[in-house]
Amino acid sequence: MGSIHPFNAVKLFIGVLVSDPKLIREVESRLTSAYGPVDHRSAVIPFDFTDYYESEMGDLIDRVFFSFERLIEADQLPEIKRQTNRMEAEIVPLLQTAGPTVKRPVNLDPGYIEQAKVILASTKNFYHRIYLGGAIFGEVTMHFKNNTYQFFPWTYPDYQSKDYQEFFLKIRQIYRSQLRSMCIVRQPQDEEENA
Repeated sequence: MGSIHPFNAVKLFIGVLVSDPKLIREVESRLTSAYGPVDHRSAVIPFDFTDYYESEMGDLIDRVFFSFERLIEADQLPEIKRQTNRMEAEIVPLLQTAGPTVKRPVNLDPGYIEQAKVILASTKNFYHRIYLGGAIFGEVTMHFKNNTYQFFPWTYPDYQSKDYQEFFLKIRQIYRSQLRSMCIVRQPQDEEENA
């Protein structure tokens, strides 16, 4: 019988899609109110990898990622996904008072990294996702090996891009530094990550 070990706290990130870059400041303010200070943000990245969101968000969409200084417990992810869904819904009426707008001006995608992988939360079930509870599923989107992130057949094309990879490699460095400062010993499942 395998022994049960405590699971390290993980690093929360949230990917933000916006139909108007002026919304980023408002979104960041709401996210920091909920999850604490941001310790790293990506550049604003044009989201031109797919037209999947065009009917809801228009044809000019930008992406920005935020990672948060405060580590979380992995089992908080379902509640965070539900919270970010509520935030999306709260933003829509605020914008409608300013005139016509797109159906979905903001899309918030929370996830977390641990040393060996990147996990995304989703409201949609599929064969490569597992149920986390509260109508939320989790997806291992990338795994870390040979000093870089490796992809799966289901990894979204944008997550395979250079800009995204730079963000995730940077927040992994920050995360590992946080774990070292907390004197957390590497877990056995992380031994093959070639850190």
